[in-house]
Amino acid sequence: MSHSHIQHSSGYLAEIVLTVFFILLLVSYLLAGFMSSRRYKPWPKHRYALWVMGILCAASSVIGPIANRSHHDFTWHMVGHLLLGMLAPLLIALSAPMTLFLRMVSVRTGRLISLFLKSGLIRFLSNPIVASIFNFGGLWLLYTTSLYSEMLQSMLLHVIVHIHVFLAGYLFTISMIYIDPIAHRTSHAFRATVLVLSLASHAILSKYIYAYPPSGIPRGQAETGGMLMYYGGDFIDLILIWILCWEWYKASRPRSNILLENSSA
Repeated sequence: MSHSHIQHSSGYLAEIVLTVFFILLLVSYLLAGFMSSRRYKPWPKHRYALWVMGILCAASSVIGPIANRSHHDFTWHMVGHLLLGMLAPLLIALSAPMTLFLRMVSVRTGRLISLFLKSGLIRFLSNPIVASIFNFGGLWLLYTTSLYSEMLQSMLLHVIVHIHVFLAGYLFTISMIYIDPIAHRTSHAFRATVLVLSLASHAILSKYIYAYPPSGIPRGQAETGGMLMYYGGDFIDLILIWILCWEWYKASRPRSNILLENSSA
């Protein structure tokens, strides 16, 4: 059996495993929502939609036409990056999976999970600065070193990089906007400052890719991919900024109302 045939067979098997995995994620969330709605108030319908869209974004980046083209075309790789590392984490975070999970488990299990969420490890990982380093620092490492070309030659490294891209993107998202319960909260001003600096880093990296293509990438693909990273990332970032500003507004509104009442008294 030829080496190329073995690679094709292993790739086909990987797609089957990933397809089953994403289907299980979809079904598990939907069932959890329906079951919890019987015991508590109905789970919001828009969260079902956000979860489904988030899972579909993540799935389309690792299986199917986009994933297949990304192995040979850097432009499509960048499409996958935006889906897996930015849009999917945002949509999944907005679906509040941890809140739904806590509604499903027993009181004892919920307390244990709450203790873990209050731990020093979670405090460290959920710090916006740490999360941004994991997220954007990883991207700089991927595109400014030989890691990208090595990833294309190693299936294991390919899997590790993609897992990191999603987890780092998700960690960054939940460190900026608080949809699920979080014990270690930081101020809106602090998160906004880190967000602006992180987005600047992302924009600089996209321009760097445009000017200095990663090893082995044709200049035309690098330029298109860099522009896609810049403008596509801006669109997703605007959603994140809007949500953070809306949270900030809601948090400050009651205080403003009290001040107005006191001044009129």
